[in-house]
Amino acid sequence: MNQRPLPKGKGKGIFPIEKFRKIETPFYYYDTQLLRDTLRAINTEVGKHEGFCVHYAIKANANPKVLNIICQAGLGADCVSGGEIRACISAGFPARKIVYAGVGKSDWEINLGLDNDIFCFNVESIPELEVINELASAKGKIARVAFRLNPNIGAHTHANITTGLAENKFGIAMRDMETVISKADKLTNVKFVGLHFHIGSQILDMGDFEALCNRVNDLQNQLESHHIHVEHINVGGGLGVDYEHPNRVPIPDFKSYFDTYARKLKLRHGQTLHFELGRAVVAQCGSLITRTLYIKEGSYKKFAIVDAGFPDLIRPALYQAYHKIENISSDEPFEAYDVVGPICESTDVFAKHIDINRTHRGDLIALRSAGAYGEIMASGYNCRQLPKGYITEDL
Repeated sequence: MNQRPLPKGKGKGIFPIEKFRKIETPFYYYDTQLLRDTLRAINTEVGKHEGFCVHYAIKANANPKVLNIICQAGLGADCVSGGEIRACISAGFPARKIVYAGVGKSDWEINLGLDNDIFCFNVESIPELEVINELASAKGKIARVAFRLNPNIGAHTHANITTGLAENKFGIAMRDMETVISKADKLTNVKFVGLHFHIGSQILDMGDFEALCNRVNDLQNQLESHHIHVEHINVGGGLGVDYEHPNRVPIPDFKSYFDTYARKLKLRHGQTLHFELGRAVVAQCGSLITRTLYIKEGSYKKFAIVDAGFPDLIRPALYQAYHKIENISSDEPFEAYDVVGPICESTDVFAKHIDINRTHRGDLIALRSAGAYGEIMASGYNCRQLPKGYITEDL
């Protein structure tokens, strides 16, 4: 494929474009300087508040090199499968900082958590609690458990990623809270240590987190009236990122996020507050890099057909998600394109009628803010090869 001269325009310098030309597309690229800056911002804000602990949500991105950098920053891990437990242990996360959530934990996954003495199981039903107790008993262990409660709070986000409504499959209904805690107290091989909540993802309205704080405060008062003390409160994650302006706002507003909980949540003496941030940690540092195959002019529009498809980045097809798209090979005037992939599905469209620099065959296109739920959700549909992931140091 013929290569055109590289541009020297503003904004292109965030990518090592010359090195990109030598790599088979599509692939994921992770800017590790931005990742480390993001982790420093998290640790700076968390350090201002006593008892705050952050667990990185592995489901957002489990690239081993990315995990290693996050582990080195001192974060714990939030896992939702046995495979994720293995991935974070391999990356060096201490088992004492691992929490394990999910509505459908299988026996082997629970046993894996028990064998590694993880910090806590976030339990979502009484049947699950009973199975954990049985498996822990067989090993002569005591499993630490937190109960995930469904606070019935609607978050201002996409319907497919809300998790805190009564209609969602997640968590235990609040009306059953005392019954479940009482049940745990009667079991010999589990120890109740905390409450867990998570109301959704890609939340930018701090009012949603304030509503959660108010609900947790009420629940704590209710429990204390029955002389039940909670060691740990886990409020999940959910903080969103600015998908429209990844260059202007590369690091989320961690200050407002953590300050909201510090102001609104009434922690008791000695309680620790746990967070499970995923998207906010890794989304902005990652981009999907794809190459233009053809420019196709239709009757009413112009298509930029690229070699990445929805198997490589499914968020636009699945959630109608927006990703800023840039032609990083061009400084030519802007033109309107539908940016589409090669898959024989009408949903294989990354964006319609967007303005990018005039595009030619061979140009490199970057789909920004793809560090979360990008590479990790890729599939081999159409027998396609999975996209590889590269960090800055690899190039």
